[in-house]
Amino acid sequence: MDEETSDRAWDAVVVGGGVAGLTAATFLARADEATLVVDAGGSILRRNAHLENFPGFPDGVDPRRLLSLQTEQAATAGATHATGRVTDVTAVEDGFRVTVAGGDPEDGTSDAGDPNDETDDGNTRDVGDSDATDATDATDATDATDGDAGDEPNDTTVLTTNRIVAATKNAVGYLDGVGVDLREHGKTFVETDERGRTGVPGLYAAGRLAGKPHQAAVCAGHGAEVAVTVLEDSDEPFYHDWVTPAGYFTDRGREVPPGCEEIDAAERERRGETARTATRETFAEPHPEPQETHPSLEPRGDET
Repeated sequence: MDEETSDRAWDAVVVGGGVAGLTAATFLARADEATLVVDAGGSILRRNAHLENFPGFPDGVDPRRLLSLQTEQAATAGATHATGRVTDVTAVEDGFRVTVAGGDPEDGTSDAGDPNDETDDGNTRDVGDSDATDATDATDATDATDGDAGDEPNDTTVLTTNRIVAATKNAVGYLDGVGVDLREHGKTFVETDERGRTGVPGLYAAGRLAGKPHQAAVCAGHGAEVAVTVLEDSDEPFYHDWVTPAGYFTDRGREVPPGCEEIDAAERERRGETARTATRETFAEPHPEPQETHPSLEPRGDET
């Protein structure tokens, strides 16, 4: 992790680069929050063969493509993406100290890194995976966290942040130092209220870690809701992320609210053409990353 990233005081650190974490990061960064995503690269969504119930894709979408697009979207919004594993979170005055093992900042155009699997009672436990089991449309965030100290890279970075959004699957060891309430229900979850707030001020949980179902759309939506909650809990004025036609507010004698934007027809067409071009180019070829399967299995011959 470079010196600029490690020395910067972050408004929010998102732990986990699955759909919940990336969605939260996009909303936070669009609100001009200095946002860092720490991602171990193990989102369980990569194991899906084809994601068929995510809104906006009538014929489904390659889940690895979806993750890449979400990572790029968060970067476009202004978030920084770093590969690494959060190993410890400690409460300090006005925020948190976050210890990250390994990794470098990335340009946000793709998820990187390998999951860190470890065994538990003889069964594979996906410490480096994000938020879902083997359900077809499962997912939520990578476990950018928690492993045996002996397996960690020698290089560690300590960051400071005002707020944390924990969006890992079920890894919680990195939260031991803040005394967050946990509950066991087959797996370990973080206790939150209906908006993702934990009992520790400034610490939020999103997606599967907050007990949400193993569904990508649900976890993405919860990531957005948690990010909006973070903004509502801050001292900033009411924030509403909305791009409207020119005059929507001003022609009614109203000021454009924080987080809103009015654009004229020419700008609307320019943005539309940019989006259409990007979509054509993005989906013109198959995603380059190979299909993944459960780490306890060997890849099938047709998947190598």
